Amino acid sequence: MDQLTQTPHYDAVVIGAGITGMYQAYSLQKIGLSVKGYEAGSDVGGTWFWNRYPGCRLDTESYAYGYFELRDIVPDWKWGERFAGQPELLRYVRHAADKMEVRPLYQFNSRVVSAYYLEAENVWHVTLDDNTDVTCQFLFSAVGPLSATRMPEISGIETFHGQSFHSSRWPHGSDEGPESTDFTGKRVGVIGTGATGVQIIPIVAKSAESLHVFQRTPNWCTPLGNHVLTPELTGQLRGQKDNFLQFLKTTETAFPYARNRKKAQDATQEERQELFESLYDMPGYGIWLSGYRDLLTSRTSNRFLANFVAGKIRERVRNPALAEKLIPKNHAFGTRRVPMETNYYEVYNQDNVELIDIKETPIERITPEGIQVGCRLIELDVIVYATGFNAVTGSLDRIDIRGRSQQTLKSAWVDGPVTYLGLQSAGFPNFFTLVGAHNGAAFCNIGVCGALQVEWVTHMVEYMRCRGYTSAEPMAEHQAQWTEHVYDTYSKTLLAESDAWWVKITDHPDGSVTRRALIYVGSAADYRAQCDQVAAAGYEGFTLR
Repeated sequence: MDQLTQTPHYDAVVIGAGITGMYQAYSLQKIGLSVKGYEAGSDVGGTWFWNRYPGCRLDTESYAYGYFELRDIVPDWKWGERFAGQPELLRYVRHAADKMEVRPLYQFNSRVVSAYYLEAENVWHVTLDDNTDVTCQFLFSAVGPLSATRMPEISGIETFHGQSFHSSRWPHGSDEGPESTDFTGKRVGVIGTGATGVQIIPIVAKSAESLHVFQRTPNWCTPLGNHVLTPELTGQLRGQKDNFLQFLKTTETAFPYARNRKKAQDATQEERQELFESLYDMPGYGIWLSGYRDLLTSRTSNRFLANFVAGKIRERVRNPALAEKLIPKNHAFGTRRVPMETNYYEVYNQDNVELIDIKETPIERITPEGIQVGCRLIELDVIVYATGFNAVTGSLDRIDIRGRSQQTLKSAWVDGPVTYLGLQSAGFPNFFTLVGAHNGAAFCNIGVCGALQVEWVTHMVEYMRCRGYTSAEPMAEHQAQWTEHVYDTYSKTLLAESDAWWVKITDHPDGSVTRRALIYVGSAADYRAQCDQVAAAGYEGFTLR
């Protein structure tokens, strides 16, 4: 106990200084809490601080993502592109941090390595990577769903003599962006063709002497349709800010799209073709999020759209055999994240670009000179690992989090997350997981959904403090019901047939395999309505003490 009395104590600790974390720190301070934030990077920004690869940008409309602008926290902000690039986004986050004055709340270049709940004291004991400690009453994780980098298990990675890095650790430039996007005279290899790879590849292909793309599984990619924004055009697209924000709150994912009320099978072939053509030409995720309402529940409906997009790929890639390699065969359209692309398929018409199908010819090893595939050594100067992340729970897994009776969160979630509303887990009092597993902000426009979640949680904390409660923890029955609801909702969609990044796959010793959804795929609007009902009933389902 003497040691604890000498340890700095705060009402709340926030892990992470991305858009959600810093808004949580700001909101808690506004209601009078003492707050300390910890961030592994040297400044705010989260995703937009770390991911500085060329081509990195939003796939959400900037004016729909920018909650701080919509809420007039940064009323003077003007977006320059419909889908802002990473440098502009980092400037936006930094500007918001200045307006909210959150930097003094944070300790940067500091990574949380453990957090232990001390039941007798009802506090969390948090240890940093420099072996310093703090305690807090409330602990908030805002580590992000896509922040724990995942490197492939390929032998020899460390032997390569050229430059190599994971895409999320692209060397930083002196300003907000990447160090360099000029690959003149360079032989470049990019491993991975997910959302990140699809953004990087066209940029690298412009200047590289040669580009080898190592593809394991193709994805359904559709045009981003980015363009310059002026304040006048933003006003035309969005209208009045308050009304637009209210509209976003009504949509399934807080994107500015509403689904067609028809089922695909109820439309004629001509009607479907006309709709698909209009959606394909429309900027953004409209083709995924505003098509026929049974896209993700009917294989027939999905096949109509998949066949249409496959036809577009065949039109854009001149080599028919190569086009077939770029068309997914193992998952339905939209059951994995749909990468938004700019001239991605046209890249494969260039003489300096070669697609390597590593399902046909696997990568054997990385050598000092390059990548060995089968009997062929592809000599390279640069290797980019666009291999994604250990999604949603990956960053939490890297922190030793222990609740009651020293149970680790990792062991509690070994077969998949168990939560109440995706915000807390029984046995881990006062620990909130923002934009985390099974809540309504991870499969959503995070700029808006994450901020709305912050506001709900802040109201809960304020409610507790006003009534003298010092502890909040889910009731087992409500947690079980919510977790079952998450899995049941997921199982009724075609998403359940795909091994996307939002699925936890566990291989058991008996050879069986368990697949658990890490996200909640129900309507974000319905999720928030349920959260509001819980709050109106005095935070029903939580034990408040």
